Amino acid sequence: MDSCRIPANASKCSGTTMECFMVLSTQAQKISIGILCGLFGTMCVFENSLVLYLIFSSPGIRKKPSYLFIGSLALADILASVIFVCSFVNFHVFNEAGFSKEVFLLQLGGVNTSFSASLSSLLLTALDRYLSISRPSEYKLLMTRKRAWTALAVLWVTCATIAGLPLLGWNCCTLDSSCSELFPFVDDNYLSGWLCWVVVLLGCIVCAYAHVLWRARQHVAYMEQHQAQAGKQTSRMRMDVMLAKTLVMVLAVLMLCWSPVLVLMIYSVFGRLSDRLRKVFAFCSTLCLLNSMVNPIIYALRSKELFSSLRRVLSHFRRQLKAPEESPEAESSHKSSVIETVCEDTHTV
Repeated sequence: MDSCRIPANASKCSGTTMECFMVLSTQAQKISIGILCGLFGTMCVFENSLVLYLIFSSPGIRKKPSYLFIGSLALADILASVIFVCSFVNFHVFNEAGFSKEVFLLQLGGVNTSFSASLSSLLLTALDRYLSISRPSEYKLLMTRKRAWTALAVLWVTCATIAGLPLLGWNCCTLDSSCSELFPFVDDNYLSGWLCWVVVLLGCIVCAYAHVLWRARQHVAYMEQHQAQAGKQTSRMRMDVMLAKTLVMVLAVLMLCWSPVLVLMIYSVFGRLSDRLRKVFAFCSTLCLLNSMVNPIIYALRSKELFSSLRRVLSHFRRQLKAPEESPEAESSHKSSVIETVCEDTHTV
């Protein structure tokens, strides 16, 4: 562990220094990480791609700002899975350290951008649900598609800028400062700032969902007292309550998957991590992939619109499988036989 704390600037920024961050010492650990990343990453890409297809293939769904934010979340999870799995497996399993500092920071920036955009998309979704439930009569005026696209553009640009700061110069090599114990070339102060930003995002999400749940309970009480009043408003309120519960489930999964990683990051800023804890951090990092894999399953189970769209896709696929697999030649021969039969009947008459 002490070999990773070389004070000389040239040593701590050399390629050989990256070897001390390869904490997986046994073949069994590398195989386990490879299997987890391969399984979670593949499922995550498939499921989130399906969510994007369901959203943007349905004109009614893709026009709603709520599902634009969910689409942004799915896109961020796809990018995070691809970049994270490729870089993480390449570094920890295959022990590739022949790339430069800039290439490593570029890969790290891609992972940070994707995961930060995923978290920020959840924040926008929470705010969207809060407006939908707290101000239903003004929701369509407040949350337009133009404003939703603008918010998403600001979100992705902000996440990319913050994640790219180490590549732009805020790293321990350029500043000759103390490096992180978990990430090569990353300045401890930058890691502290990034953690503060993530904690603020999580805090805003929790506050928004607290208001959403409070309003949802009010809606449930209202529906119980006015069951006789059937109509669009009641169904609209029921849909909002269902979607609020869905997003709370997403948040609960997010906290369970990200808490171990964030706790270890915070601990690394204020104390020294043992080799065992660094190995635990490597395995806990795969929980981020698990979170990205579980989110689409929650959407499919809880969102009636996405579930209906999925049923339409599956039923169309089943009809394609059940349809008679006739080649053009077989179809033409079938038509010709029908014509011959008609001709024979005419002759007989």
